[in-house]
Amino acid sequence: MLAAGALALPFALAQPALAADADKATRDTHAADMKAPAGHDADNTARNARDADGTTLTPMDQGESDADRTITQEIRKAVVGHDQLSTNAKNVKIITNNGVVTLRGPVKTEAERSAIASVAQKTGGVKRVDNQLEIERNQ
Repeated sequence: MLAAGALALPFALAQPALAADADKATRDTHAADMKAPAGHDADNTARNARDADGTTLTPMDQGESDADRTITQEIRKAVVGHDQLSTNAKNVKIITNNGVVTLRGPVKTEAERSAIASVAQKTGGVKRVDNQLEIERNQ
């Protein structure tokens, strides 16, 4: 009986901390959702809310042709394999439709922005690159 009580005590003490973390996460999420479109940090939280209105390209707009899928796959493979890029840069949105590649999302530096655009431009079958990558303000 005593052993069971000893195990329950640390668990009970841990619960308020978990609740506090959940409350903070909720506040942070709501704060990010309420950011104004201009002058905000380049993160995907606010972008995803904006993308839901249907006025910007999202991965759901990816072309279904073999050529478009191949272009996107080749660019993604090159970006992920690039050792100098940050995790954010490796996770940018790459959308190809009729040979036009749209790049969207946050990157850490102008060098990352340029490197990803260069990879996309050099990929066979690409007609044009629409580089909408944004450099993060807070690094």
